[in-house]
Amino acid sequence: MTVNRYSGDVLAKGWQRANRRAATPTPVGRDMVLEEPTSGFVGAVVAWENGLVVLEDRRGKRRSFPFGPNFWLDGQPIDLTPPARRAATERDEAQRYNRTHTASGSLAGPAEQAKVALPSRIYVEGRHDAELVEKVWGSDLRHVGVVVEYLGGIDDLPAIVDEFAPERGRRLGVLVDHLVPGSKESRIAQKVTGDYVFVTGHEFIDIWSAVKPERLGLRSWPVVPRGQDWKSGICAALGWPHANQSDIARAWRQILGRVTSWKDLEPGLLTEVEKLIDFVTEDHLDREG
Repeated sequence: MTVNRYSGDVLAKGWQRANRRAATPTPVGRDMVLEEPTSGFVGAVVAWENGLVVLEDRRGKRRSFPFGPNFWLDGQPIDLTPPARRAATERDEAQRYNRTHTASGSLAGPAEQAKVALPSRIYVEGRHDAELVEKVWGSDLRHVGVVVEYLGGIDDLPAIVDEFAPERGRRLGVLVDHLVPGSKESRIAQKVTGDYVFVTGHEFIDIWSAVKPERLGLRSWPVVPRGQDWKSGICAALGWPHANQSDIARAWRQILGRVTSWKDLEPGLLTEVEKLIDFVTEDHLDREG
């Protein structure tokens, strides 16, 4: 019997998928082990949000991928979908949470009259730092009466500490970018730290990168070559205008707009800001107790 290898129209609709196995729609689940074949990354599901699923491999490395027909599960192609049955419930829970909690995750109390600011202060390194702290911790800070100000630069810190004259009941907390051992920032921090001055920081080179990159649809923040201005380099890598300070300000507004609560920030920043708030309110809380 003669076999006609050329029967049918090879250019008919759907010819590209003729020999491909169909991807089975599959709701995402925690600890599900998936392979993303394009990159070869294999990992367990640890989280999902905003159309992305986060996988963690056996070495602890995490990567984010969009939902869709681009995964393999147990050797079979699947179309990964959000857990649809839970979506409405999760939205309801999130709305209830937002009504009862502040952006920092603290329980929201009843409306209060304006308070006289405490003598203690928190200083951060720049305007963007101050705006991010205000957006997430502003309600908490107003509740305890703590004002946040920003430095012109870390080099100004010793003079600010001298002028502030910290003492019991008048504490000074300082948040510094990229506070790593051996750096200029760490040397200045050691010089001014005392009983009523607490300087802490985070490992991020700039406060922008304390925002989780997934919130901007990124797997990670772009790498900026040494010697190049970091903010301009980030804008260039993302295809955003960066010719002047107005462009940088617009870029920051776009990033800040993606932040709604502490869940949008890296843990390394959350911990340090909470330490500062505890430090500057310590004497005040002792008196109340």
